[in-house]
Amino acid sequence: MAKVTSKLQLTVPKAIADRFGIRPGDELQWSAAGEGIRVTLLGKRGHRAARTAQERLELFDQATERQRRWQAKMGKTAPPRPSRGWRREDLYGRDLSD
Repeated sequence: MAKVTSKLQLTVPKAIADRFGIRPGDELQWSAAGEGIRVTLLGKRGHRAARTAQERLELFDQATERQRRWQAKMGKTAPPRPSRGWRREDLYGRDLSD
């Protein structure tokens, strides 16, 4: 059950958000419906689903590089990682439809 805050804000329950794909930045329309309230998902921002796996990987790599540059600038370094025996790119090349 959700509660209205003192600023008249309401949190969408996680089960509802997951079921209808509601994410931060999405627009909801509120309208009166007799004795109740109707909430309609108007539009989505960001269109995450429109990006290909390759585009998402490139964005991730760019963000990782920005983080590494920032850490180097601040004098912080990440400890070296042990090898996992696989690469992230290998996961996206598989055909999982079998």
